[in-house]
Order: sequence, then C-alpha cells, then structure tokens
Amino acid sequence: MTSGQQLSFPRQYARTQRFTLGAPRAFTVSPDGSRVVFLRSASGTDRTNRLWVLDLDDGSGTARERIAADPEALMAGTPEELSAEERARRERSREGSAGIVGYATDGAAELAAFALSGRLFTAELRAGTARELPVPGPVIDPRPSPDGRHIAYVAEGTLRVTGAEGDGDRALAAPEDGQTTYGLAEFIAAEEMARSRGFWWSPESDRLLVARVDGADVQRWWIADPAHPDREPAAIAYPSAGTPNADVRLFLIGLDGSRTEVVWDRARLPYLAAVHWSSAGEPLLLVQARDQRAQRCLSVDTVSGETRVLKEETDPAWLELVSGVPALAPGGELVRVVDIPDSEDGRGDQDGRGREDGTGAGDGARVLFVGDRALTGPELQLRAVLDIGERDVLVSAASGVAAESPETGEIHVYRIPYGDDGHAADSGSAGADGVAGEAHEAREAAPSGPERVSEGVGVHTAVRTGGVMVMASARPDVSGTVVRVMREGKQLAVVTSYAQQPNLTPRVQLTEGGAHRIPCAVLLPTEYREADGPLPVLLDPYGGPHGQRVVASHNPYLTSQWFADQGFAVVVADGRGSPGRSPGWEKAVKDNLALTLDDQIEALEALSERFPLDRSRVAIRGWSYGGYLAGLAALRRPDVFHAAIAGAPVTDWRLYDTHYTERYLGDPATAAEVYEANSLVTDDGLSEPASPARPLMIIHGLADDNVVMTHTLRLSSALLSAGRPHEVLPLTGVTHMTPQEQIAENLLLLQVDFLKRSLGMT
Repeated sequence: MTSGQQLSFPRQYARTQRFTLGAPRAFTVSPDGSRVVFLRSASGTDRTNRLWVLDLDDGSGTARERIAADPEALMAGTPEELSAEERARRERSREGSAGIVGYATDGAAELAAFALSGRLFTAELRAGTARELPVPGPVIDPRPSPDGRHIAYVAEGTLRVTGAEGDGDRALAAPEDGQTTYGLAEFIAAEEMARSRGFWWSPESDRLLVARVDGADVQRWWIADPAHPDREPAAIAYPSAGTPNADVRLFLIGLDGSRTEVVWDRARLPYLAAVHWSSAGEPLLLVQARDQRAQRCLSVDTVSGETRVLKEETDPAWLELVSGVPALAPGGELVRVVDIPDSEDGRGDQDGRGREDGTGAGDGARVLFVGDRALTGPELQLRAVLDIGERDVLVSAASGVAAESPETGEIHVYRIPYGDDGHAADSGSAGADGVAGEAHEAREAAPSGPERVSEGVGVHTAVRTGGVMVMASARPDVSGTVVRVMREGKQLAVVTSYAQQPNLTPRVQLTEGGAHRIPCAVLLPTEYREADGPLPVLLDPYGGPHGQRVVASHNPYLTSQWFADQGFAVVVADGRGSPGRSPGWEKAVKDNLALTLDDQIEALEALSERFPLDRSRVAIRGWSYGGYLAGLAALRRPDVFHAAIAGAPVTDWRLYDTHYTERYLGDPATAAEVYEANSLVTDDGLSEPASPARPLMIIHGLADDNVVMTHTLRLSSALLSAGRPHEVLPLTGVTHMTPQEQIAENLLLLQVDFLKRSLGMT
C-alpha cells in the first residue's frame, strides 16, 4: 500500500483499536487545582500510553502539557512482558493498550505509581521525573499512601509496602497457601461489580483495609490452546452459577504489623461490593446477599473491626450497584443511590409518571440521597456519582420517565445542591420498607434542583476536584471525545487528542419504536436515496443488562454505518433490560432474559412503518450478550429472522458466572426451569427451537475466560444433533476481546460475506 492509499475502514478500525488510541483518558485533578494528570499514547495507532501532566498554573498564563513518564525511556526499548495475573486484570477491564494502562497518586497528586512489565515505577509529577523502585515482582496495582511516603502493591498474592524512595520494602500480608491472595479483587468483583482493587489506604496513611480472597472452593476450569498442543492448559478459578464463590474477608493491617479482622455477617452477605475510606469519617462497606436482593451499608470501627449498620435495603428483583456510592460527604453525611418504586408494590401508576402500556408504569426512580434527604426524582435516571463536594454532588444521569423529553441516547453531567452550608438536613431515618415515603417527604424540603453542567446533545462525563472540572464530551456530529478543563465554569484548556479521524461518517437517526418507546438508532447507506426502495435489515444490538448501544455520540456507530454501506438498513435497539431509562425498565428481565428478543422484534416492526426495511430479509449480529440474542433469534424466531451471527454467545446460563447470572435468573438448583427457558441449549439439546432452520455463524475465541468456548461447542453439538447447518469460526489465541488487528479486520469482512450469502444479496 502506498502512502497515498487510504486504509479500508475495517483495517483502520482495527489498527486504531476502535479509534481509542491517542485519546486522553484516566484523569486526576490535583487538590490545589494546579494540574491534571492523564494517560495518552503518541498517535492514533500507538498502543503505548504515557503519563502526562497538564499544568494549569505554570506562570505563563496558558496551560501546558508535558510527559511525566515515558515507558519507552523507562524500559530502554525492551518489549513489554506481562504476568498471568496482569493479563487477567486487563481482560477484566477490557484493556487492550500497552505501556502505562493505570496509575494511582498520593493525596496531593504529586507522586504517581504504576507498573511496567511487572516492575514498580514512580513519577514526581511536579518535577516531571520518573524512576524504578527495586522491589520484588511481578508488581500489580501499586498505590501511594495519601501522604506520599509509602507505596503499597501486590506481588505473588502478597500485599507489600515500600518507602517512596524504595527503602524498607516488606510484606504486610502473605498468603497462607496457593489458593489465597491479599490485596486483589476476586474474579466476579472485577468482572461484575466494577471493583478492580483489593486494598485501600487510610486517610492517615498508617494502615490499610485489605481483602483476603480464598479461592480454594472455586471450581477450576481448564482453557487449552489447540493450536499449540505442546502447551499445558491454563487453569482458571471460575465460579459458574450455583457453584461456590471465593471466600472474601477484610482486614485492617497497620504499617506497624498490627492486624484486625473486619467483622460482618458474611454468611448472609458474602459479597463485598464496595469500600470507601476518606477523611470524612469511618470506612464504609457495601455488602450484598448472594441473591443481591438485600444489602447493608456498614461503617467500620477501625480499632475493634466491628461494623455498624447505617442502612439496610431490599428489593424484590435485585439491588443495582452504582459507581461512586456509598460514600461520605465532607460533613460526614452518607451519600447513596436508591431505587424507589412508583408505589408500595412497585407496580402502580400513582402519580401520572407512567402508563399501563409499559412506557413508565412501575418504572420508579433511581434517587440520590444525602443523609436522609432525597435530592432527585423520576426526571433523572442516575448513572454514577462523580464527585461529592462541600455543597453539591456531581452526577452522571440520563432523562428519566418523568422528563419533559426522552433525549434518546444522551447522558449528561448534573450538579445536585444539597444545602447552603454543605450539610443536608436530617429529615429522620427510614428503614428499607419506608424508603419511598422517605424520598417523597425529603424532596419536599430539598434545596434547588439538579443543574445541568454539560452542554449540547451528546454523552458527557466528568472528573472534578475542588473548583477544577475535566469534562469529556462525545457528540453525534463529531468523531471522538473532546476534553475540556474548566475552573468555576470558565474553560482553561482543551486536552489534545491524537486519535485518528475515521474515514467514514455515521448517518444515524435516533428515535423510539413500539409501544414501549424502545430507544433506537437507524442507519442507512451513505448514498441511499428513497427511490432505492426497501433494504435488507441488519439488527446490531447488545440488547442486555449494562450494555447501552443507543447513545448520542459519533464513534459507537462506525461499524454499524460500515455494515449499512454494504447495502443494509442497520437497526440498533435498547429494549428492556438495557440501562438508561428507569429501574423498572432494567428489572423487567428478572427471570426472563428472553424478553430482550421480544423488544428487538417490537422495535423492528415499529420502525418498518417509517423506514425502508425489507422484512423478508432480516439478519441479526451481536457479541457476548448480543451473541446470545442473535442465537436466540435464529433458534426461536425464524419467522422474523433469516440469518444470525452470534459472537462469543452465552448458550447455557449455568456456565456463566454467579454474580451476573444469579442476579437475573436465580439459583439454578431451585430455578432449573428458568435456566432452561432462557438458555439456547440444555442437557437435552436445543431449547425451544422453531422451524425452519436459519443460517447461523458462531464466532468464539478459544482463549476466552469470561464466556468460555464450551458455550459454542455445546451449541454446535446440539445444532448438529438436530440436523441444523451452521458455521463455526474458532479464533486461536483470542479472548473475549478481539484486539488483534488482522483478526478484527477479517472478522468484519467474513461477517459481511456470510450475511450477503444468507440473505441472497450476492
């Protein structure tokens, strides 16, 4: 290829890792507001992240970017080598880049610590110097103490600490056997709870809260590499639905060697979902029951290790974990997010916020509380708590069921005031059974309502410390994300992005479809004209819990537009179960994940009345949950779907992990029929197959440790036994991600070829 030739979209998409390389990320604002720390690679095709500092007050009157740590210089050009533990951590976080992929700072954001090839490095952020500290490895998750004098890290399952100058390295907690670790998150915490860490410094820097994980009772699965039969299979501890989890305990461990266990009812509430420890008060824990229908927010006595219940909550479906809470406001008030039903039973339409057609009835609201004061209602669907200030809380939220406009696909940043003096009024405590009344009464006395901070249609998020905010905004008409740094509402700088510009532009129309007002995106070929007539249809969903695909931004639709330009009308629909609308919308799939297929069909039928969709030629493609949905479509609704591509599909829910699967389907020992009804295969073969058989391509990475290859092998075996033709594409050495450039490119090309063959387009 000559320099004048343009890369094909599949090649560019793969080479740039979905146009994420070169984009700034992982921001930290110093408490004094003088600098912003972040990661960024040198170009849109460079995988190696460097640690950068944006100086806001360098005396020149303008903000200035500088490199604080360059992996190539620190490693002297030697190739990166990752331990098995570090590769697993990156798989859990879906991290595909290289170099510095994560860092942590001290309380003043003057010292940063990070690992490269299992070695410990620090960077003096003011001086701009970086160096290696000689400690045992391979190093995982190094974190400076708040005072910057020590660095804690994990090596070989041992929690260790060293001085910031590399002096006094020692073990604080060593595993008792080969099945135990200290300071690391267990598989389901990292994969499903968004808790990627296993230790937390005290504000005084004299001790740590440390998770002890004993995986002895977790079943072992073996992942082999058939392309290299000379290699031993890799053993993974995988807690599939209904099997034992790792045993997680928590200890207070002092730098002086003291050790105190934190005590709570682990038999009833075994999941350690979140930990918060700040100068505002005692440490907080969020612990959940295994069925996730009950949880407690606990405070920890740091002398005795005893815990005290601050709040106890229950939910008939499940309790959703929300990023950033529980936490303490600077004045010591508890900040939490609670799902409030519309009425006592969570089903009625008591105040006009919903209708019995399913567009709002029983949806309830995800509500922000500070102390016992509810500060939001059904006009917002809270997504995350971003920062807690002395007078307000910064949150990420979408329009709720009571909003004036649905604002399809938009996510905004809001400032929620909670009192002129920084303290929420105490309107009385309430237990789990009184939370709906608590919310109504408390909101009556709340200060002024939510204030939108982000501007314009798009998907926005933010990081804030003190008066400095870093706002990241992705918009539907502009590629990538624009990152602005502001102080008290005034823009100080725009952080440079080196991400490449895609060589195509999505032609997306955001809308709603069907009686449930399902959020949808429709993409037609770039050169489509009305005279061209109806087009073959490709549904391109994720379509399940925690995976929103219909968003008001540019880059998420690039692949969909490329498929559209191959001659399809592409439909993306987020039905019930998807995040972004209301608790009731998300929890409608309890015991019935197959409901998500009904909503895909409802959206298709409704959109065909307004868009040129040829319903005699309908295909569906998806990955992970979307792959499950595609397989379900081909097997159960061949009257609607004529071809399907299932990538890394869950086919038997008994084989997926405990925390995710049991949240939606319960315990397989007591809900066997629920599992059979929601799976593609059972012990007896295909589950509820319909005729005729439709073309089905199944794609799966042989090294996938999340949705293991067994899912595809069992589905293929059941299809073969039933005499149903299908295609299987095994990907050697590929995990649940497909970051390899050539593989990612060819996957798109092979899928288009299959779809055209199957729908008679060739």
